[in-house]
Amino acid sequence: MVSSKLMFTVSVTADKPVVVGQDSVNGRRQLINCPSGTVEGVDPDGKPFSGVTLPCTIDSQVIRPNGVCELSARYGIRLDDGRSFYIENNGIRTVPPEYVETVLNGGFVDPDLYYFVTTPKIEAYDDSLRWMERHVFLCKATRTPSAVEIRYYMVEK
Repeated sequence: MVSSKLMFTVSVTADKPVVVGQDSVNGRRQLINCPSGTVEGVDPDGKPFSGVTLPCTIDSQVIRPNGVCELSARYGIRLDDGRSFYIENNGIRTVPPEYVETVLNGGFVDPDLYYFVTTPKIEAYDDSLRWMERHVFLCKATRTPSAVEIRYYMVEK
């Protein structure tokens, strides 16, 4: 059995999606600007850290005709003490069959009803943050019409 530990949470505001295109073959391609956000967490020694997301955060999504959302988000993080790291976060969000038309039409579904998991890759720009590059993380995310919260769980040895 694999165990994990919650290390940090990224919460971002989410603008209204910009639809690039939609058809019955590819689904609905949309881009979502996330202009602001916060990060709160602890390092492996339990030392807390906090900061903000940089203003160029973007979430690229395609909602396939079957309702599965494939997403790829990019976040720059600046901690309050000036340290920084970058996150490339890829994942999926699925909804029960009865909600497929809702999401294909740009609607939102109660977060308790869907599966939303991501697998981030992190680049650290300070030696004290290299632990992020040396571990695997899994994320559980929650999407509402105006925000996204992503909880980063470090897979433990």
